[in-house]
Amino acid sequence: MYIILVYDVAPKRGAKVLKYLRQHLIWVQNSVFEGEITESRFEEVLHGLKEIINKEKDSIIFYTFDSKNYYARGIIGIEKNETDSFI
Repeated sequence: MYIILVYDVAPKRGAKVLKYLRQHLIWVQNSVFEGEITESRFEEVLHGLKEIINKEKDSIIFYTFDSKNYYARGIIGIEKNETDSFI
């Protein structure tokens, strides 16, 4: 499956979320990650995020796709991180 994940968390937890997600997905832009991931690995990622964030104050939104082939991605401006160079 292919994931796009965005987050809005308090600054003191933001660094932890960033570091954690960089181990599992591709960092695309501030607070935005994407990447190919198995369903079981995605469940592990969600579990880890729930351990880091405060559910009363923070927000994580994710979009799942069956495959990377089913989405279009456009960029205006600079590419912060080349997604093709991952894996």
